[in-house]
Amino acid sequence: MRRYRELAPTARTIMTPGPVEVDPRVLRAMASPILGQFDPEFTEMMNETMAMLRELFQTANHQAFPVDGTSRSGIEAVLVSLIEPGDKVLVPIYGRFGHLLAEISERCGANVVVMEQEWGKVFDPEQVIEKMKLERPDIVALVHGETSTGRMQPLRDIGRACRELGSLFVVDAVATIGGADVRVDEWMFDAVIGGTQKCLSVPAGMAPITFNERAEEKIHRRKNVERGIRDASVDRNGSGVIIRSNYFDLSQLMDYWGPRRLNHHTEATSMLYALREGLRITLEEGLQERFGRHKLHERALLAGLEAMGLKLFGDAGCKLPVVTCVQIPEGIDGDAVIRMLLQEFKVEIATSFGPLKGKIWRIGTMGYSCSQKNVLTVLGALEAVLIRHKAKVDAGRALQAALDVYVEARSSMIYV
Repeated sequence: MRRYRELAPTARTIMTPGPVEVDPRVLRAMASPILGQFDPEFTEMMNETMAMLRELFQTANHQAFPVDGTSRSGIEAVLVSLIEPGDKVLVPIYGRFGHLLAEISERCGANVVVMEQEWGKVFDPEQVIEKMKLERPDIVALVHGETSTGRMQPLRDIGRACRELGSLFVVDAVATIGGADVRVDEWMFDAVIGGTQKCLSVPAGMAPITFNERAEEKIHRRKNVERGIRDASVDRNGSGVIIRSNYFDLSQLMDYWGPRRLNHHTEATSMLYALREGLRITLEEGLQERFGRHKLHERALLAGLEAMGLKLFGDAGCKLPVVTCVQIPEGIDGDAVIRMLLQEFKVEIATSFGPLKGKIWRIGTMGYSCSQKNVLTVLGALEAVLIRHKAKVDAGRALQAALDVYVEARSSMIYV
């Protein structure tokens, strides 16, 4: 019989756009004893998690809870629950994950209208608003922070236009929640999906979502309680087309997370512990302080990369603060650099997808991975590996430029 060695993953410095390093306090929380999902102690943790999610999303929405599954599960739950066959869905695409929103919408039976922007740029909000006025979509679905290109789309004006035109506004904030400002109520988002494995520094496995009464009204029209647990005196089928997924049916998940605690699935107990602790840590730091920390380490990383002589990718005016994209120098095998960083320095960065695959590196500064130690480590390691690959770099300058940013921040009493 084959025997397997004890699990002992290598410690890495993870500087990708996700997943990132998990806060040790979150890992400790995951080792806590299991409680039954209807144990009053556990349901109180569910209530606390919902309350903290409202603070994180900066919303007064009643509906704020996680979907069990990776971030994509939250996206799919929102879209499959909101889109009825034949609904018109407008998806402005400026990277890989815009294409994902369009594909899932198509699978839900939507009449999908797309508009595309060159990768590395975002849309002028007026472009999107004019398209909305022309198409009059039922739903507009947009990515806030596009990790494939390292860009962040301005959304405030688009949210206001959706409200004026009667369209529901669905926002993928997987990459930005907990690392950049996401003002759900002020910017008039109707449904928002976050991620755990990025700026919250929680393992992948839950997708925090929130949605308002406008979205809730449409979901309620499609409600169909599972037959095996239906109460004939209380539960009535909705008037809309039944939601095609059982697992991702938000009408049923609302009953599960709400006062009824109507059984839907067996809760991922340890993941809920992790999310609760990750949210507690985020709110303890303070949202504005946390956003400032991410901006500081972004500045240091940018200073180091530019001092090294590397060229950044994309429009700087719409840069995503938690992901930095670097053009791979001509003649350099980008994948070979990534492999050497991992093998020799235990540092992980990423390439990209589609038209950018093999053309850029993506370096994440997210959550627990977003630290001075990690920024200096990735800069030093990248410089050393590029020199080994005969790249033309300005040796010795990267770390000094980054250190200048940190010294100045300390002298200005900015959080380091």
